[in-house]
Amino acid sequence: MGEFWPVEDVLTYLGGGWRVERTVRDLASGAEGRFTGTTVFGPLDGAGLLHRESGTFVWQGVARPAERTLRFLPGDAPGTALVRFSDGRPFHGLDLTSGRWVADHPCAADLYRGEFTVRDEDHWRSLWRVRGPAKDLVLTTGYTRLA
Repeated sequence: MGEFWPVEDVLTYLGGGWRVERTVRDLASGAEGRFTGTTVFGPLDGAGLLHRESGTFVWQGVARPAERTLRFLPGDAPGTALVRFSDGRPFHGLDLTSGRWVADHPCAADLYRGEFTVRDEDHWRSLWRVRGPAKDLVLTTGYTRLA
């Protein structure tokens, strides 16, 4: 099947709960942080999924609770999604029909470039490279489906 696992419908694939492990590396300073927690993709009123992530983020030895919410809406093409922030602002598109997707998100003076890869029915990964005048980060997140 190759290096990537094709997903016929991203919203169906993502539905449910996932264990999350993320590393955050600041390439400029060498600092590294770690997030561990869970993400639940639950039904969203109307259509799509509500993504709720919660856990603990450790940065420079200090542990803090962390959470975020995103909306995954049906995309323009069958099996794809449009990802939006919790307030409705656009974030990026998502098409995993080949098992891999690259998305850009300009944010003020910064550019976020995300690569999404699916390994199998229970494992996928995102890698965000963030570059800007004051940012030089790599965020790598592994997702494992909860039983």
